[in-house]
Amino acid sequence: MIRKARTSDVKDIQKLLAIYANKGEMLSRSLSELYEAIRDFYVETDEEGRLIGTAALHIMWEDLAEVRSVAVVEESGKKGIGSRLVQACIDEAREIGLKRIFCLTYRPDFFSRFGFALVDKSTLPHKVWGDCLKCPKFPDCDEIAMDMML
Repeated sequence: MIRKARTSDVKDIQKLLAIYANKGEMLSRSLSELYEAIRDFYVETDEEGRLIGTAALHIMWEDLAEVRSVAVVEESGKKGIGSRLVQACIDEAREIGLKRIFCLTYRPDFFSRFGFALVDKSTLPHKVWGDCLKCPKFPDCDEIAMDMML
């Protein structure tokens, strides 16, 4: 079941993101950051109510948002959970009138299935790079930038 995240989900979201952050595949997020951004997040839970996936739509500007923090519990992979979560973000972006969404990813094939296309990172606004300053890979980012017009 996909739903908007609740404050009671934050600690589980942080634990899930930390798994991928420890592999160098995404940024870790502090509890403070997650509580402040809780309205950005969707989660999927299993039949017992355990969090098994998350994704966020983070508004950057009037017409631009980032799909980020897409993560699925490893044992629940390959079941379409990540796809459903990303689609929920895309649907919300359309609903609120955004014109463009983007992502920074190591999995371009996954995002291309939704209509995201490769773009040069320099085409993204400078505001996007605020989180990059916290990344251990900065300034040698190896993520792939993609965007999609809505």
